[in-house]
Amino acid sequence: MSKKKKVPQIVKNIRNFKPEEINWATQKLISYSQLSMFTECPKKWSLQYREGHKQFTSSIHTVFGTAIHEVLQHYLDVMYEKSGAEADRINTYDMFEEKLREEYTLQYKKNKNQHFTTPQELRQFFEEGIEIIRDFSKNKAKYFTKRGWWLVGCEIPIQTTPNPLKPNVIYNGFLDVVMYHEPTQKFKIIDIKTSSRGWNAKTKNDELKQFQLILYKKFLSELFDIDPKKIEIEYFIVKRQLWESEDFTIRRIQTFSPPSGKIKQKRVGDALQKFITESFTPKGYKEVEHQPQENKNCKWCSFYKTHLCSATFQN
Repeated sequence: MSKKKKVPQIVKNIRNFKPEEINWATQKLISYSQLSMFTECPKKWSLQYREGHKQFTSSIHTVFGTAIHEVLQHYLDVMYEKSGAEADRINTYDMFEEKLREEYTLQYKKNKNQHFTTPQELRQFFEEGIEIIRDFSKNKAKYFTKRGWWLVGCEIPIQTTPNPLKPNVIYNGFLDVVMYHEPTQKFKIIDIKTSSRGWNAKTKNDELKQFQLILYKKFLSELFDIDPKKIEIEYFIVKRQLWESEDFTIRRIQTFSPPSGKIKQKRVGDALQKFITESFTPKGYKEVEHQPQENKNCKWCSFYKTHLCSATFQN
């Protein structure tokens, strides 16, 4: 029997990190989703988070994404904790069907027992998910290797206070996958994204999409005293459909590592501080009337053309 490898101390530290309990009476929790929404439209953020006009937002796409995440993360857990052969013995197809059913049932109940897709569409998404899992299992060695690498964990929590002048504002997030390469002491933060056809150049250049992993890199570095140069970031994009187009590669899995140097880190840091400064006081929400930022996304907003929003954007 081979001797079990000693777990590096930094890996132990990250695995053992426990976020503090939130005092909901005095603290405000923020996330990448909130930052993204505020940057896109401050009014929408204010309506949903400050004023509490939350509306049902789930869809077959989010249900599918959650189920795929859980299957791929479980596969990686078994692969790194045991072996690739053991991971290959997981009945991932049955697991995916079970996760898809569980998540759909959960969201169905949240939607007041109203369906938000059709049986035909659900079947289509299930079959496309099976193709993703089949491709991942077949080609995993292209993306993941155990040679020198540790799986730090999946859904690694991070929690920090981004603005010392607003200690009541707590940033909370979860990292899909964190890897550690012991020979070079480098980390890789991986975010799994499900997509209909993949990311083209326009999507890759979308700063708001890039912000998520750049923020995670910043906070992982600060929380565990890691040199930012030792942290790589990567979007792991799994595609439901394959399109023959010059904009999209004909591969089921696509990876993308956005630039995340000092300039990018400053831009995302400035955006986060702007959000906190304009929306919070040391005691809670700032009483300010955020204005809608009218753009082509207005038509997809549930508040558009309601008494809650004055936006008049026309295509």
